[in-house]
Amino acid sequence: MTNAPATTPGRSPALMLTLATLGFAVNFWAWALLSPLGPRFKELLGLSAGQQALLVAVPVIVGSLGRIPVGALTDRFGGRVMFPLVSAATIVPVLFIGLFGQTSMVSLLIGGFFLGIGGTVFAVGVPFVNAWFPPNRRGLAVGIFGAGMGGTAISALTTVPLVRAGGPAVPFLITAVVLAAYAVLAWLTLRDAPGRAVVTQPLGARMAAALRLPITWQACVLYAVAFGGYVAFSVYLPAYLQTGYGLEQADAANRMAGFVVLAVLARPIGGWLSDRVGPVPVLTGVFVVTAVTAGVQALGPGLMPVGTIAFLTMAAALGAGSGATFALVAQVAPADKVGTVTGLVGAAGGLGGFVPPVMGFLYGRLGSYGVGLGLLAATAVLTLALTVTAVRALPARRVAGPVASR
Repeated sequence: MTNAPATTPGRSPALMLTLATLGFAVNFWAWALLSPLGPRFKELLGLSAGQQALLVAVPVIVGSLGRIPVGALTDRFGGRVMFPLVSAATIVPVLFIGLFGQTSMVSLLIGGFFLGIGGTVFAVGVPFVNAWFPPNRRGLAVGIFGAGMGGTAISALTTVPLVRAGGPAVPFLITAVVLAAYAVLAWLTLRDAPGRAVVTQPLGARMAAALRLPITWQACVLYAVAFGGYVAFSVYLPAYLQTGYGLEQADAANRMAGFVVLAVLARPIGGWLSDRVGPVPVLTGVFVVTAVTAGVQALGPGLMPVGTIAFLTMAAALGAGSGATFALVAQVAPADKVGTVTGLVGAAGGLGGFVPPVMGFLYGRLGSYGVGLGLLAATAVLTLALTVTAVRALPARRVAGPVASR
């Protein structure tokens, strides 16, 4: 059952998209605070490579799985309520880690668990933005919103310098202030789209209905590889570069930020291309490139120039693939289930958070990252096969290209 809200004069789609993207970036900034500090905690607390990888993966895993209920709640209550709610809730673990939680592995894991709340904001933004734009512009709009994942680059570039300049609590205190400011701004300014589908079905019924949709399962696989690969490298790349290539902590964090920025810039491009040629051709190219670049890197080339080119090309492909996946969701998923489908798909993407512990474990056992990268290349090949078969077989009129504006 749906209900059409009253019109919201003075609220333009562009303004709502800007505010949603800002909220995504701020919450992702908070979500990624532990990653740049992983090497520092390893040294201070005497962590193993596997423990360090687990520490930075916990917020990713929790934030990803948390998208399932948050997406369903967004279908019910709308982004106008959920954006400030998620932002305000994220302040608590940020302050806990900054002020009390950096003295032991246990306290960091507890703080990181609740820091995962910030990662759920993605499942708020996609249905919110989707409702503000007509079908033939949703790929670009959702892709622009997805560029808010660049909040991880803010964390990568600022966290270590702020710790060195002001102490271990400083980046967390600054992030908490920014989250609070955004929560107030969102509450005062955000409005849900006129005519937004408001769902009154019980949560269980909505979840069951979404799980029966082919697009849900197929997009879960696509996003698990595209965004999951991005997440895995955005949180583990500093450790990989330090261990595999002997880089200093600051240099490794800056290179990780370059990977993130390129992926962020490619995400709206993937959505824009999907609006014009369809998501399937874009996703096909994405997984071909990912398979090739991961395969090259699995061979252990030098960092300059081959390794750098391989990682940056992979970043662009994974970013474009993330944008194209949600262009597909926007075109195919029913309007009143976009939030629920987004939550499930977003959770699948976050399963890439399991990759850092796997990479750390394999390196600890084998002394090489090549096996993990080879597995990524093989997974990309399998996902490519899914794309050109089952995904291509989705209703052609809804997948092949632009659709009429509503």
